[in-house]
Amino acid sequence: MNLFWKRIFGGLKSTAKYEKELEEQVARMKRYYTVAQSAELAEYKELQAVVKSADFKEFKKKLVNRKYKDTEFYSKWKKYQKLVNDHGLHRYFEIQKSSEFQEFLKFRESDQFLKMADKASVKADPFLQKMLKISRSSDCKNYFRFKDSGKLREYLTLKEEVESEEFKKQNEFWSNPKRWETTPEFVKDSRYYELSKNPDIVFYESVTPDEVKRFENQTVTLDEQFEWNSLSSSKWDSGFFYANPKMIRNHSFANEQQANNNGHNTKVFDGHLFITTKREHVKAPAWDVKKGFVEKEFDFTSDVLQSAEAFRQRNGRFSVKLRCTGPVHHALSLAGDKKLPLINIFHFNGKHITVGNAGERVFDQTEVTGIKASEYYVYTLEWTPTQLIWYVNNVEVYRTQANVPAEELYLSFRSFITQEQHPEEGLLEVDWVKVYA
Repeated sequence: MNLFWKRIFGGLKSTAKYEKELEEQVARMKRYYTVAQSAELAEYKELQAVVKSADFKEFKKKLVNRKYKDTEFYSKWKKYQKLVNDHGLHRYFEIQKSSEFQEFLKFRESDQFLKMADKASVKADPFLQKMLKISRSSDCKNYFRFKDSGKLREYLTLKEEVESEEFKKQNEFWSNPKRWETTPEFVKDSRYYELSKNPDIVFYESVTPDEVKRFENQTVTLDEQFEWNSLSSSKWDSGFFYANPKMIRNHSFANEQQANNNGHNTKVFDGHLFITTKREHVKAPAWDVKKGFVEKEFDFTSDVLQSAEAFRQRNGRFSVKLRCTGPVHHALSLAGDKKLPLINIFHFNGKHITVGNAGERVFDQTEVTGIKASEYYVYTLEWTPTQLIWYVNNVEVYRTQANVPAEELYLSFRSFITQEQHPEEGLLEVDWVKVYA
């Protein structure tokens, strides 16, 4: 696959940008899970359940939108005030307070009241004349007009209700244009919207379920940052791996021009792995398919590095950030205990980059052009039970359903010079390796 135009026009993200996005994704998910455990989010969710409920919304709507004039408290208060200001009713209570009228009411209940029908008796008695005068007054008529009337009963009923502490409290509440702000529900509502603007909660709610699911489905099983000083303290061993422990592991092949140097050409510095192919005359074992192991003179040395005894995995996502120089072969492969299966996550043959999967008769692979092997890129293999997919940074470069392994494989770095190549020095430099289940 040619990545030239994707690289030029931005389809292929720069390694720095792609790596930054990967780091941001991890940081984003770490922040997500931190916020998920926070007291603020717990409070927010609890308040959300209340504030977003139908009952709460209806209650708020009622308090915010209802006019005081539309309430029963306003209606009763207005009726009461109207009765308080009723002249006749007002006069009724004034008459009640009069001592003379109270005297008249007592007289009215006495036997003397009967004398009022006798004009001669009235004419002869000043007291009876006084009582007669009161009985004929407008105040007396007003009093008996309201006494036992419906209006008086309504007034007394309203007076008792309106002057109660509960009515005063409710009337004061509903007459307040800012009544909503005086309620405990307003406090909850305000706190909810305050929390809804909290940067952490805004962030938390911006994370989609698909994003969380993708992250949760990618458990880190290997995070190699090359912070060790010696192979013995790492997950890696030099040389090839064989199930038979008696087999020589640090060897080359008879058709190669470099001796594998038992880890001496491997070093870690400043968080980077370096496998050096260098000009160096040595005698070392080489495997000849006809003669077996033979001692051979080499003018170059290099190394093989593998994780067979410390790390293997079936399926998952395997990513490596690396670069290489020199017209020699550099490769990162997944291998097993036998010759096959073999998957090249990255292979540079001295001229071209390829990725692919070995079968019995053919190597199912593709050439990746448009990028330089000497520049850092992130090479990724996504291995599922049914297919293999390769990526360079964010761009898919190849996929196949052929020869998908069904066993755990280990990682293997290797630099070598074939018989057909003009031998030169080279360097494989690896920044990190990450594997996800």
